[in-house]
Amino acid sequence: MHVCPTTATRKRADGIVTIDYDICIGCAYCDVACPYQARFKISAPRFAYGKTAMRNEALREDPRRIGVAQKCTFCSDRIDYGLANGLVPGLDPEATPACVNSCIADALSFGDLEDPKSNVSELLRERPHFQMHEDLGTAPGFYYCYDNHTLRYPSAPELESKSAAVPETTSASSKGAEPRHQQHWDWKAAGNFLTGGAGAGLFAFAAVGGLIGAPIVTLGLVSLGIVALGLFLLMFKIGRPSRFIYVLRQPQRSWMSREAWIAAAFFPVALTSLWRESAPLATAAAVLGLLFLYAQAMILKEAKGIPAWRSPRIVAVIVTTGLAEGAGLFVIAVAILPAFGMFSIEAATALAVLAALRSLAWRHYLGGLESEGAPVGTVIVLARFRPWFFILGLVVPVVLVGLGLVVQNATQPIVAAAGFAVFVTGWAMKFILITRAGYNQGFALRRIQARGSPVTGPAIKPGWVVPGSHI
Repeated sequence: MHVCPTTATRKRADGIVTIDYDICIGCAYCDVACPYQARFKISAPRFAYGKTAMRNEALREDPRRIGVAQKCTFCSDRIDYGLANGLVPGLDPEATPACVNSCIADALSFGDLEDPKSNVSELLRERPHFQMHEDLGTAPGFYYCYDNHTLRYPSAPELESKSAAVPETTSASSKGAEPRHQQHWDWKAAGNFLTGGAGAGLFAFAAVGGLIGAPIVTLGLVSLGIVALGLFLLMFKIGRPSRFIYVLRQPQRSWMSREAWIAAAFFPVALTSLWRESAPLATAAAVLGLLFLYAQAMILKEAKGIPAWRSPRIVAVIVTTGLAEGAGLFVIAVAILPAFGMFSIEAATALAVLAALRSLAWRHYLGGLESEGAPVGTVIVLARFRPWFFILGLVVPVVLVGLGLVVQNATQPIVAAAGFAVFVTGWAMKFILITRAGYNQGFALRRIQARGSPVTGPAIKPGWVVPGSHI
């Protein structure tokens, strides 16, 4: 609800969360923000027999739900009908979710948690229970109850704590509960992060050059073109592109909405500064560009459903990466545009410093994943990427910058090669983070019911590495 840029996701007074299909743009931000895998998006109709719908499928087909986010709403229409007719949700079938009515084992219960006399309140008082992923602070209204028999196993570890041990991932009881890779933020979504950081960083360096008297029009236009390309790619990523303007509806809470508002200010201010060739105005635009970069970092941080993104340390990674990419593109421009030749040494030094800061931020970020634990898939992806990012993203550029400062007759082309290495590795890192390392939270159960027995078995949190493991 908090990340939704359009206010399509809302929480009713009774606690039920719903989606307004008429204003959802299908950005799937709520999908990656949900740590319970309870959101989904369907881009095209799906029927049991291909393109032909059976009668029951045709009756329930709703075109409004294509290309937008969907979730269980606890059959809110049934709840509303029951309340309007004096029925009690959870007790009267006509006012109770269909899944609760149809469960042959009577394993599901539904009711008003705020009413101490309700069926669910009494159940929670009588039975031991837990909420999944409590440490994430989402305060879910979904509880798991279990029998309070003497355990045949040692007490289950607190799997949601940072010191949690990781159970065997191949256990039959954990099948299907492992983290899976998110499906909706593809290369088009990644493209916005790639171009947004590089474009904002390049404009910042162009603005600094403008303060010293260098022309800013060419680099400024290139910077704006790079940022605009990423925003344009999003039009092909969202499910309902004709509603893109709705992204501006919730700047009070959503960083995606804030990103859009900042972009709406950044482009006119930047274009005006280039038209007037005003260095002070370009500086103001550069500040907006850096705020745009920060908003992109916060978009990832607020995606609570993806452990590789929600780390607070990812903010420094995205910001330093964008600045380093901008420096890389700037030193390439220095080698190509004669007017910027005077900045060779300064630009080379800034490139080396930013490459080092980016490497430190990346190392700090990986350290956070190691201490807190992460999905196995995420660890495998980042472990493969780590060596060559260190070599190509730090060692090679720093060596080339040092060599370029020594070989003065070839400073610009050598430093430009270093800038290219920094730029490419930055794009590769963000592309891998978005499209390869984005595994979701998976499931964690502090108690599981042993088959054929009234006692509970060991806890599971499958598909996670032990905190402290090296990435």
